[in-house]
Amino acid sequence: MGKTIVEKILAAHTDKKNFKTGEILNVRVDFAFANDITAPFAIKDFKSSGAKDVFDKKKIGLIPDHFSPAKDIKSAEQCKILRDFAHEYKIENYFEVGKMGIEHALLPEQGLVLPGDIVIGADSHTPTSGALGAFATGVGSTDLGAIMTLGEMWLKVPETIKFVYRGKLNKWVSGKDLILYTIGKIGVDGANYKVMEFSGEVIKKLSMDNRFTICNMAIEAGAKTGIIEPDEITLDYLKGRARRPYQIYKSDPDASYEKIIEIDVSKIEPQVAFPHLPENTKPISQVGDIKIDQSVIGSCTNGRIEDLRIAAEVLKGKQVYHNVRLIIFPATQNIYLQAIREGLIDIFISAGAAVSTPTCGPCLGGHMGVLAEGERAISTTNRNFVGRMGHPKSEVYLSNPAVAAASAIIGKIASPEEVM
Repeated sequence: MGKTIVEKILAAHTDKKNFKTGEILNVRVDFAFANDITAPFAIKDFKSSGAKDVFDKKKIGLIPDHFSPAKDIKSAEQCKILRDFAHEYKIENYFEVGKMGIEHALLPEQGLVLPGDIVIGADSHTPTSGALGAFATGVGSTDLGAIMTLGEMWLKVPETIKFVYRGKLNKWVSGKDLILYTIGKIGVDGANYKVMEFSGEVIKKLSMDNRFTICNMAIEAGAKTGIIEPDEITLDYLKGRARRPYQIYKSDPDASYEKIIEIDVSKIEPQVAFPHLPENTKPISQVGDIKIDQSVIGSCTNGRIEDLRIAAEVLKGKQVYHNVRLIIFPATQNIYLQAIREGLIDIFISAGAAVSTPTCGPCLGGHMGVLAEGERAISTTNRNFVGRMGHPKSEVYLSNPAVAAASAIIGKIASPEEVM
């Protein structure tokens, strides 16, 4: 019997020769990271363990991206914990304000997470790096503290669900729509503690930016991780980025899956997820008349350069509706610079948008776009739980960047076809 890509990666990182799904393995970790919310707890546990040093100064990342630049005294103190720890233990991959980006976009961009790796992050959207063909999953701060000490962790071998996407994408349909449609199909617990392996002719034609978006939201279906086999598009992305050698793994033709789900993308329109779960999806043609107060374009899900290009294409020469706030935040400083060079920032500001430094702030209702009671937002972020972006009585609708941009122009949730 053949093996899946994840089974091969796990086998390469453990000393156990044979294992089955459901077994507990001790695995070696290639890269571990945390942010300004989760790292302080991990650092506290690390220090209380009595450890003299971290397992590898090159294999730990500290990224203050959630409340940074610091929004208040408490967040400033949390960021200081990261800064002091990084200096004390000489952590090489500490990213200060001005150099940092949103962790799940920054680490692949910097070549710190690679195909065949086991990547562990103290953040639920760590599966983003699965787009490179890595096993990437999120853990709690206590686990991360132990990993910083030992360089290894235990985990239960997950089963894999294979998703095969066929057909031709319709205009304005992106990776965001594929994953929203998929979550709408299987539910927010449809892949609970499973691997979501994304495959098929459609996936093979997608850019890395779209692949990152898909794997980023695997957690919204309850998955342990999402993963895509590396190919020429992956290798091209890694040229000039990868900081160390890496290993390519692919699933065997006779690998065993819990199930295989085939999806015809030719039937998929741009999707909108209604409050208060990512599974509450509707095609844009069935959304109806929903006025908005705010549109957010960015995040670890849709803050990459292709996302900004699409938003600019829709916004160029137009104005944001007078009762709408449009907030755009590139995912990293390099993406921000590229957007400046391409004239995208000029288009955004001329249209009436506010452009922010890279931050997770609006996504989690932290800062830079918190919603008041009764307000509605359409957002390219990954979650729309109750109170996710602010007041518990606010509402968040999820979409791709084209829909979010068009909605900002019209003042209600709209298809880009309505403004182009």
